[in-house]
Amino acid sequence: MALLLLAACRSPQRDPRTVVFLIDSSPANLDPRLGTDGQSEHIDELIFDGLVARDASFHFTPALAQSWVQPDARTLVFHLREGIRFHDGRPLTSRDVVWTINSMRNGTVISPKAATYAAIDSLEAPDARTVTFHLKHADNFLLTNLSTGAMGILPQGSGRDFWRHPVGTGPFRFVSQQIDQDVVLERNPTSWGQSPKLDRVRFTVVPDSITQSLELEKGSGDVAVNSLPMDSLRVLAQRPHLEIDASPGTQIQYVAFNMRDPLLQDPRVRQAISCAIDRDLIIKSLMDGYARPAQSMLPATHWAFTSNVPRFDYDPARAGRLLDASGHPAGSGGIRFHVTMKTSTDEGTRLLAAVLQQQLARVGIALDLRSYEFATFYADITRGAFQMYSLRWIGGNEQPDIFSYAFSTALFSPKGANRGHYSNPTLDSLLDDAAKDPDQSRRRADYAQAQQILAADLPAINLWYRDTVIVHNKRLTHIVPTPSGSYSFLESAEVTP
Repeated sequence: MALLLLAACRSPQRDPRTVVFLIDSSPANLDPRLGTDGQSEHIDELIFDGLVARDASFHFTPALAQSWVQPDARTLVFHLREGIRFHDGRPLTSRDVVWTINSMRNGTVISPKAATYAAIDSLEAPDARTVTFHLKHADNFLLTNLSTGAMGILPQGSGRDFWRHPVGTGPFRFVSQQIDQDVVLERNPTSWGQSPKLDRVRFTVVPDSITQSLELEKGSGDVAVNSLPMDSLRVLAQRPHLEIDASPGTQIQYVAFNMRDPLLQDPRVRQAISCAIDRDLIIKSLMDGYARPAQSMLPATHWAFTSNVPRFDYDPARAGRLLDASGHPAGSGGIRFHVTMKTSTDEGTRLLAAVLQQQLARVGIALDLRSYEFATFYADITRGAFQMYSLRWIGGNEQPDIFSYAFSTALFSPKGANRGHYSNPTLDSLLDDAAKDPDQSRRRADYAQAQQILAADLPAINLWYRDTVIVHNKRLTHIVPTPSGSYSFLESAEVTP
């Protein structure tokens, strides 16, 4: 009986060559034309390559394209590397590039990323290794939207069911996916770049962050990134077989509003909500200091960032005055009105929502919380079925085209990520000018004004930049956190016996 009890307590045996990566939700779609949630984009970045890549300073470097030239503002010519093959053995050619982009433009797939390629007039493939983009007008963000992480190149003919067995050219190749259970990738031995040292990675879906911590403690999980409760980090750091690597990050936590909602249409209500949120206290208590307050969607080190914007920092008295002025006096029990916030079942998001509920109650706002499994939650916010929600921008906010993607009138979801249907003609004009103007100083001025408009109107509240925190078993070495919290460190990681 004692032996049976001991056996029952042991974790099931697993292949020591397989790295178990704990994630809090299943990727929504591993077709890079369709997946826009964080898990989809992070895992897609391992399976697929873009025409170009971006280094740590956000400068462009060669990827599938070994070089590119721009003979004029409306023409961009890419020269592909020779000898690259997809994971199924098919050679990569210029026709695959043309198919990937056109399949979004012509409706073969209904992609939320399609609008980011609206400047393209036509594409040509004069030979197997050359792709020419003809533009309707200059587009300063086309390279960004063709880079690894933003878009991956697919084989010609890939249709709507491609997500079931995605095939790319990246350092890892797809093996299997069980929705809400796991995604399995293995090393691509024919990678055109440096082949990973890891044989296999299993992304195991563990929605509960406390369970993730326990999996790491008992050794049945190897690594987790930005998904553990901050108060568990000090405990995990004391475990002899675990290590924590952290560095400043660019992931930004935000709260967004539905601008079609009669209550939230008034900017004074949104400003009051911002004044009711004590960011510093949340960072200290909930984030254990692993974050920095955010004033803009852009990282503070970005060339287009400005701190010269209207501020609605923590000030409950000011929140009360704004609510009074907007016609919402305190009623019975001090409550001014109810508003609903939707969240996923992710533990960190639920904790944040609970704290926001307490803080908003102090100024008379009753925040009603509704928690859903991630796929349901994400589908709701994509179709605009919400009053408030909170998510993180992961990587996409490292370039200023994020302002158009999230707030342009032309990019209401599902065409883009303007899920709250915010519309401001002045902002639209500024962003259009900045996207076409080759002069960086004028573009910087446009973006500064755009950030000032968004900081005053507050279609979304920027809360903080989250540090990248990787907790991993010490059998994993060569771990290098990235500012965006991507999983690209798996390309250099190694497993020691």
